[in-house]
Amino acid sequence: MSDRYQDFVSTSIGQLLVKNLGLPNPTALERWSGGDVLVDGLVVIGGDGRLGEALPTTLDGLGIASTRTLDDGARAKALVFDATGITDTAGLVALHEFFTPLMRRLETCPRVVVLGTPPEQRTGSERIAQRALEGFTRSLGKEIGRGGTVQLVYVAPAADGAIASTLAFLLSPKSAYVSGQVVRIGAHGATTTDEVADWTRPLAGKVALVTGASRGIGEEIARVLHRDGATVVGVDVPQAASELQTLMAELDGDHLVLDITASDAPQRIAHHLRQHHGGVDVVVHNAGITRDKKLANMAADRWESVIAVNLTAPELITRELLDAGVVNASGRIVGVASIAGIAGNVGQTNYATSKAGVIGLVESLREELDDGITVNAVAPGFIITQMTAAVPFATREVGQRLNAMSQGGLPVDVAETIAWFASAGSGAVNGNVVRVCGQMMLGA
Repeated sequence: MSDRYQDFVSTSIGQLLVKNLGLPNPTALERWSGGDVLVDGLVVIGGDGRLGEALPTTLDGLGIASTRTLDDGARAKALVFDATGITDTAGLVALHEFFTPLMRRLETCPRVVVLGTPPEQRTGSERIAQRALEGFTRSLGKEIGRGGTVQLVYVAPAADGAIASTLAFLLSPKSAYVSGQVVRIGAHGATTTDEVADWTRPLAGKVALVTGASRGIGEEIARVLHRDGATVVGVDVPQAASELQTLMAELDGDHLVLDITASDAPQRIAHHLRQHHGGVDVVVHNAGITRDKKLANMAADRWESVIAVNLTAPELITRELLDAGVVNASGRIVGVASIAGIAGNVGQTNYATSKAGVIGLVESLREELDDGITVNAVAPGFIITQMTAAVPFATREVGQRLNAMSQGGLPVDVAETIAWFASAGSGAVNGNVVRVCGQMMLGA
C-alpha cells in the first residue's frame, strides 16, 4: 500500500502547496535491504562517561565508522552521546554543547542515540539528571525532522558490554519508524548476551514461531526473521491455510494450521515444536483481531473474541511453552501490543484493553524468566496495511500525519524491531515496550 499524500507532495505542484500553505512535508524514509551497510556515513561520538572509551571499538565491530571530531565541511549520519558521566543537573549543559553545533550538519534520515544510566539505579542529583534525558530526547525527536530519529538507551553498568545489537538497530535504517523511545539494557534480569558470529544473520540456526503469519505484518515478520537466518514456523487459522502454506514453502519454513484460542492450542503448538524442531528460540505473538464499536453499543462476543485472540491466547501459549521447557535457553518472547494499549482509542475499548494486557504480560514475565530468556513487546502506531486502507479517508490521514514523521509506517518497520529483540545479541534487552509509531504526538 502507498501513501498517496506523500506521493503527491513529492511532485513540483505538491512542493509548491507545501511551501505556501504550510502542509506536512514528510521525508521519504531510508529502510535497510540485505547487503546494505548498517550506517552509510560517519557517526560522531560525544560525551564523557563510562561507555565512551569502548564505543569506537563496538561500532568498528559492526562495520560502522566513527569519530569524535567532525572535519570542516563534513556531515554526520549519526550522533552518539555518552551521558552516563552526567552526575548532576549542571552537567546537562554538555548536551547543548555537543548537539547544538552539529544539528545543522546532519545528513538526511540521521540517527541520534543518547546513552544513560537507568535512573532507578542512581540516587540524588545523578538520578534527577539521568531522568532529565528523557525530556531531551523526546523533544529533539520532534525537532530533528528530515526523517531523523532520536532514542535514549539506559544501560545498566553491569550490561556495558551488551549494547552492540541495540546500536546496530538504532543507528541503521532498520529503525526508520522508531523514534522518541526509551530502551533499557540490563535493567531487568540478564546483563550479558551471546556472541554474534555474523551480524547479517544473527538468527542463524534458530527456530522462530510466528502467529498470524500468513499476511500483513505477520508475513513481514516471517520474511525478516527468515532473512536473518531463522527457520520460521508460521501459525494461522484454517481460513488462511493456503496463504500460510505458500509463504512457508517460499521461506523453507514449517507451518501449523490452528485457531490459537482453541482449548488445546497451547499443547498442540508445544508438541509440534518439540517433535519437529527440538524446541523454539523465538516466539512472536502477532496474531490479532479488531472488533471495533463504542462500549455502549458493543456486544459481548465482540469483547470476548478480541480478548481471547489478542491476550488470553498469547498468555496461555507462553505459559505452556515455558512450563513444558520448549523455549530453549537464551530464547526470545515478543508480543505485539499497540499504541492503542498506551493511549487508548475511540471505539476500541476491547482492543486497547487486550493490547495493554500484552504490555502487562511483558511486565509480569520479565523478572521471572531464567536461562537467558527475554520478553519484550512492540507497540505499532499507524502502519499502512490492507486493513488500514479500509479506514475512512479523513481518519486515515489524521492517523498518518499525527506523528513526528508525518507519515504512516510499513509492516517491515514492525518486523525489524522484532528482529532486533529476537537477535542472539539482544540478551540484555529485556522487559521493554518499544513504540513503532514515528513518535506519535499524542499519548506517546
